[in-house]
Amino acid sequence: MGRHAIITGGSSGIGRHLVSAFVEAGYDVAFTHFGDHGAAEEVVAETGRAGRVRGFSSDVGDGEAVSLFMDEASDWFGDAPDVLVNNAGIQTWSPLLDLSEESWDAVIRTNLKGCFLNTREAGKRMVKAGKGGAIINIGSGCNKLAFPGLVDYTASKGGIEQFTKVSAVELGPHGIRVNCVAPGAIETERTRAEAPDYAGTWGRVTPLRRVGTPADIAGPVLFLASSQAAFVTGQTLWVDGGVFSQAFWPYQS
Repeated sequence: MGRHAIITGGSSGIGRHLVSAFVEAGYDVAFTHFGDHGAAEEVVAETGRAGRVRGFSSDVGDGEAVSLFMDEASDWFGDAPDVLVNNAGIQTWSPLLDLSEESWDAVIRTNLKGCFLNTREAGKRMVKAGKGGAIINIGSGCNKLAFPGLVDYTASKGGIEQFTKVSAVELGPHGIRVNCVAPGAIETERTRAEAPDYAGTWGRVTPLRRVGTPADIAGPVLFLASSQAAFVTGQTLWVDGGVFSQAFWPYQS
């Protein structure tokens, strides 16, 4: 029997690299995208030579759509998923007092509700199959710290960390492990667009003196999905070069 992984938001950014990493590690991979068929086809073309991979258009915040996707992916696998990576997420920039209700709802719906719906549906199928599994939720440095101008995003990611812990407790008796990977400053097309010198800005304040890459995230996610992490659950793994471990220190030059 092969190993089967589901990755939400797999057509761009970190998700795109996670698809490639899991395919190269020998998994059959089903990933979601939100109507971006062109990008999804590119991912399949890039990674399909190394193994089985397929993109599915699905709205992670819609319960019926998620259930249908999980059924389609399981049929394609010929089995229940072994791994779920909740990666899909969106971000808006706004001060709290200017943040629109629509932006708040969209971010919470995609990031937090999407994590819940996909975990619930994958978890049901994992429990029924009776072979355990691993769920990895992609968090953020704002799991721990306040990010000004990102109140909706920060609330969603903080919620994901607590959701991870509760899910780990409830699903543990079924042999299903649930963990969170919290990236720091990771250079992608989206983050490069946030600042003129994203890498330089964050590299200067990161103890390892560089920003991360999507490849830096893929390794820890693969570890948590593997049998090497068989006794690890309910944890948040910070993959941030140390940037969110350091306190503000007024004596530092």
